[in-house]
Amino acid sequence: MPFPRSLLVRYLLLAVGVIGLYTLLHKNYIYVPGAEPRVNACFTVLARNHDWRALRDSMRQIEDRFNSRYNYPYVFLNDKPFSAEFINMTRSMTRAQVHYGQIPSEHWSYPEWINQTKAASRRKEMHEEGVMYGDSESYRHMCRFESGLFFQHPLMQQFDYYWRLEPGIKYECDINYDPFVYMKKNKIRYAWTIAIYELMNTIPTLWTSVKKFMHTHPDLIPSTNSLWWVSRDNGTTYNGCHFWSNFEIADLSFYRSKEYQTFFDFLDREGGFFYERWGDAPVHSIAAALFLQKEEVHWFNDIGYYHPGWQHCPSGNAWLDNRCTCDPNDKSKTITNANWGKCSHEWEMLPDTPRA
Repeated sequence: MPFPRSLLVRYLLLAVGVIGLYTLLHKNYIYVPGAEPRVNACFTVLARNHDWRALRDSMRQIEDRFNSRYNYPYVFLNDKPFSAEFINMTRSMTRAQVHYGQIPSEHWSYPEWINQTKAASRRKEMHEEGVMYGDSESYRHMCRFESGLFFQHPLMQQFDYYWRLEPGIKYECDINYDPFVYMKKNKIRYAWTIAIYELMNTIPTLWTSVKKFMHTHPDLIPSTNSLWWVSRDNGTTYNGCHFWSNFEIADLSFYRSKEYQTFFDFLDREGGFFYERWGDAPVHSIAAALFLQKEEVHWFNDIGYYHPGWQHCPSGNAWLDNRCTCDPNDKSKTITNANWGKCSHEWEMLPDTPRA
């Protein structure tokens, strides 16, 4: 008995519709009634053209563990034009939208108030002293850019939240919820997964400059904040704790705020990004401690994350439920099981913000 043509046409139309819906869902993300709507957010990646291979690994990690279900867009930034090879090799790793931008030259160069001869001399001295990246000029431009300029890029203006992504990292557990939505619902402005001690020989005068800022702008510092985490003597000294900013998720209104912008501009004028080797991690962390209450900063303790050198690995049910592959007992990698991980534990000791 021949198959009815009308029924065949129906099946073909149904198949086309299913394929089209699948493509639309996975290409552009559709809000399904009852599900949480996406936040206006992106992944932000500072990269060079030769980083494409390591970034394919990073993107595969975050796509498999999280973003294949959410399709948050990517913003790639470079101080040079991106090559066709880089664009092809990264764009092919995701169904999400991908943006590529070049950093304005004024954001990757010396400000007019920096003495470049002095900066070169200090790089030489720090290299001779064995300071990590002590002689690197580009590393200093990167730290300054990540400290206070990345969110000013035109491609970033459209977004409210960002998640930093880097070459060579690993996400070692499934992320079965949307951290952006969690932050927005809970009014969290900064989030981290690894806290660690800074190499103090990279920032010998940073805290002196921070104290000058606090003295100059007391009106910008709230009466309740998270300062205790970075200074146990009410601001006299810095204990070196900072959030490792190669992973951070932030509400960009924090960085765009008058408080943060004034703080960054003050530090920028101090010259330590070039005369020393101030990193974006202590700058972000000290700013969070100065301007945010404990409840506005969140430790994503359930996200398994590795950056060359250290990892954060959940344990217990979270390790099983999220299909983690890291070893929480590996003291050579897992920061919370090493002496350098004391800052993570001390964050939990930070007193809650007093309520009236």
